[in-house]
Amino acid sequence: MDADLGNHGKETEMRKPKHKGKHDKPKPWDDDPNIDHWKIDKFDPSWNESGMLEVTTFSTLFPEYRAKYLQENWPTVKRALKEHGITCELNLVEGHMSVSTTLKTRDPYIIVKSRDLIKLLSRSVPVFQAIKVLNDDMQCDIISIGKLVRSKERFVKRRQRLIGPESSTLKALEILTGCYVLVQGNTVAAMGSFKGLKQLRRIVEDCIQNVQHPIYHIKILLMKRELAKNPELANENWERFLPKFKKKNVQQKKVKSKEKKPYTPFPPPQPPSKIDLQLESGEYFLSEKRKSSKKWEEKQAKQAEKSAESKRKRDAAFVPPKEENNIIDTKKSENDKDEVEAMKKSLKKKAKEFSKNETHADITAESYIAKPEKHAKKKSRRST
Repeated sequence: MDADLGNHGKETEMRKPKHKGKHDKPKPWDDDPNIDHWKIDKFDPSWNESGMLEVTTFSTLFPEYRAKYLQENWPTVKRALKEHGITCELNLVEGHMSVSTTLKTRDPYIIVKSRDLIKLLSRSVPVFQAIKVLNDDMQCDIISIGKLVRSKERFVKRRQRLIGPESSTLKALEILTGCYVLVQGNTVAAMGSFKGLKQLRRIVEDCIQNVQHPIYHIKILLMKRELAKNPELANENWERFLPKFKKKNVQQKKVKSKEKKPYTPFPPPQPPSKIDLQLESGEYFLSEKRKSSKKWEEKQAKQAEKSAESKRKRDAAFVPPKEENNIIDTKKSENDKDEVEAMKKSLKKKAKEFSKNETHADITAESYIAKPEKHAKKKSRRST
């Protein structure tokens, strides 16, 4: 027993302690400026001459309205997949598409690309656009947005916000992120580079969850594009240059609360039935003949009322409109009377002034000159 313990102790001493990340050592090609680590090389079939060991198959369902389009364009899909050694099948009865590898398949990742292709086709992406996903530099992302919002009305409004008026917001996002975007139902299908898809996913989720409006993301992307043109700011943090948008509380419509009625333990009075109303009016005790005649009279009265109303509407088209000339004439006549009276007054005034001038004209200057009196002279001679 002691010997076993001694051997176990020797074994533990012989074992070297494990160091975390011991393989994360700098490699000689890490700092080589001639190597582009982000470059995606095109697959060469010589890298995998033996081919695939097992058959891999993927299948996906498609909606019924896509059946006719897929049937017409399936030869194009088949031709594109055949170049990469992939077989495809379209089942219109069960409504699904499937892709699988063959003995000629050399690229192990092409089956994943083929799976993305049939997913995009089922999400209403055009065939000639979806085939581009088979290229090495093109990736795809299908963003599910249906379960991010509970209310159906809010979901529709926010989805429309993402599209924008006349798809202007969607076009701006496509240009800035370099991705193809298609909003269809509860999903957003996108195709592009890894960087663009990451930006687009964040924008879509922020829009549907009401975190930030897409227009703010577009402004930030525009500023980043301008900053990228400056080589001096290539290795600096851009946070100080980017705008910071604060979320504003928009006042929502207040729901009108119903007025609470005072609590009463007794139930409300029962409304009167048809028989009770007949008993009140006395119709219940009338004979069948009298009831039918009364109904006929009421019907005739309603018809007469309706016919009178329709006749009044017909006659209204033949009633001449009121002329405004009479009002204008009366106004004119009143104005004319005022003018005539004013003229009379002015003429009377002028006539008075003229008569005064005539009286002054008869008086001559000689009448004011004193003449010698004869009687006075005679008296003076007598006095002498």
